[in-house]
Amino acid sequence: MKISEVAKSVNLPISTIRYYEKIGIITDEYILRDKNNYRVYAQSIIQHLEVVKQCLAVGFTIHEIQSMISKQGFSSNEQASVIQAKITEIEEAQKKLENSKQNLYDILKADITCEDGFGKY
Repeated sequence: MKISEVAKSVNLPISTIRYYEKIGIITDEYILRDKNNYRVYAQSIIQHLEVVKQCLAVGFTIHEIQSMISKQGFSSNEQASVIQAKITEIEEAQKKLENSKQNLYDILKADITCEDGFGKY
């Protein structure tokens, strides 16, 4: 597949695919060369990029994904550990957001106005 076909199939800009190649998210196993030495991507690149997109969507950073790819495989325990760590991170973020929301409700209850200046009752 040409890069434009890959981009269209996974709904990513060509520049993102090139960036993923540069930083090692797309490894050599997915890139072939034709007789003119142009890049041709293996069909399996589609599934690989969909997994990358899913990882990004659930909160993994590009650097975390790089690290996972560089390991070239995980045991079931390692995979469970990585996922559990991300769940814990998300739960901590949820607690912080809940605290922020409660603080905003407290400000509303305090009936603080800005009519006489910021923070004056």
